[in-house]
Amino acid sequence: MKKKSLHYLQMHTNLESVINELSPDILSTNPNTGAEEKIPYDLFIETVEQAPIAISITDKKSNILYANNAFYKVTGYQIVDVLGKKESILSDKSTPREVYYDLWHTISNKKVWHGTLCNRHKLGHRYLADLTIAPMLNDIGLITHYIGMHRDVTKIYEAEKKISNHKLLVESVINSSPMAMVVIDDQDHVILDNHMYKAMVSDIDKREPATFFLTLLRQEMGSQWQEIQNKQQGFNNHEFKIEGKGHKPVRWFSCAGNWFIETSVNADAFFENVSKQYLILTISDITRQRQQIQELRLQSLKTQMSEDERIRGLREALLGAVHQIQMPMNQIKASENILKHKGEKQFEGVLQNLIQIQESGEIAIKTMEKCIPEITQSPITSVNLNQILHDVLLLSEHRIALTGIEINWQPLLSLPNMLGSENRIRILFKQLIDNAIDAISTSNNAEQRIKISSDIDADLIYVFIEDTGPGIPAESRSKIFEPFYTTRPMGKNQAGMGLVIAREIVNQHHGFIDIDPSYNQGCRIKVSFPLHNTIVRRSL
Repeated sequence: MKKKSLHYLQMHTNLESVINELSPDILSTNPNTGAEEKIPYDLFIETVEQAPIAISITDKKSNILYANNAFYKVTGYQIVDVLGKKESILSDKSTPREVYYDLWHTISNKKVWHGTLCNRHKLGHRYLADLTIAPMLNDIGLITHYIGMHRDVTKIYEAEKKISNHKLLVESVINSSPMAMVVIDDQDHVILDNHMYKAMVSDIDKREPATFFLTLLRQEMGSQWQEIQNKQQGFNNHEFKIEGKGHKPVRWFSCAGNWFIETSVNADAFFENVSKQYLILTISDITRQRQQIQELRLQSLKTQMSEDERIRGLREALLGAVHQIQMPMNQIKASENILKHKGEKQFEGVLQNLIQIQESGEIAIKTMEKCIPEITQSPITSVNLNQILHDVLLLSEHRIALTGIEINWQPLLSLPNMLGSENRIRILFKQLIDNAIDAISTSNNAEQRIKISSDIDADLIYVFIEDTGPGIPAESRSKIFEPFYTTRPMGKNQAGMGLVIAREIVNQHHGFIDIDPSYNQGCRIKVSFPLHNTIVRRSL
């Protein structure tokens, strides 16, 4: 048999003496017979010696009487270093006094104390001791010794603090984000959110914005949603328009998301890989960006429309001048023919003058006709009439506000697109709405309102523009689309080619423009376009 070391024998003797002092016998109860049986000293001593937790036994004054092998591994102290010394030899003096007071108050009252102390290793470094101290009582219930068991939990504490700090860092980053962020489980339950998301709950008047946006995302993405969820691919830049209630403005939001898998930390998942999928959803308020884009777009449209109106005005002016010159030229031509028919010599001088005037007039007309600017051809694209009408209302917003006209806008939300020239159709409706504003401005009607609506049937797309102006007399309805005809009082300088151009644009799109004869509260113009437009020209 291998010879025992002197150190082992000394520890064995110390532990045996302590055990003998506590009780002469070490007893256990047999669960089968109920009889008490003695446990061999050697087995008990070896158990304590080889226990993987640091064990020490002290007297009532905290003087160390025994320490096992694990005690050395945890503290660095051999039994010979601490024998007869107080347990305070391990103290780093950084543990608050209140902790020691609680410790002694507990064990002095014959209770077990459990807690954490900051100890100092023999080599000088600090470590955290997860400590349990229990009082040991004799037969008459008096405390004779204390037994302490502790282990070094420094690495466990550091790991826990790192996890806690990481969690705080993540929460801090999430809360400082200018975007609303939310973590959603596989049951669509919100399990984590940030301050911006909490503000959004009341801001957009949705009880649970995450659920609302998830519904929109799934509707928009269809079967692709499940596909990217299974592959954990994520998604970006899905924009949604939220109509404001009451006086709240329209809001725009952009959604992005990424899925991640979290492994379960429950005991049930220790031997099995149990995991759960979560979605990190970010919701950005892009209303301001959309407004800026809209403003830039409107500014571009205004510039484009201004250029179109300038060209249209120049065309009207030149066409009007040609029209005005053409009338006396026709009279001169008639006089010239009369004099030629008479053939009298006394009128030869006058006839020559008329011929010269006629030639000069024709040269002038041809010169002006060459100066008439051509309207730039526009490409054919897919056009949404509701969007066109919305643009025109925004372009006319300032003028409408100045006149105090009420706009009743009732679009058909499911209006399909049609083929056409976006810019030409915009000019068409800008002209019609401008005419409606002009008509109301000259009216004495107390109700100043323009109603714009859209509709469809099996073959046509309709736009109706109603105004509460003076209306158009029945005898004038067939003439208003003629050049330079107006129903307004003379001298207002409002005669021109506006409605002629409007009809021309409608005809180019194979549509119709009519005045509703049954409407008696002002004027109601109906514009219709083929639902399945088959324009063969690539541009207009």
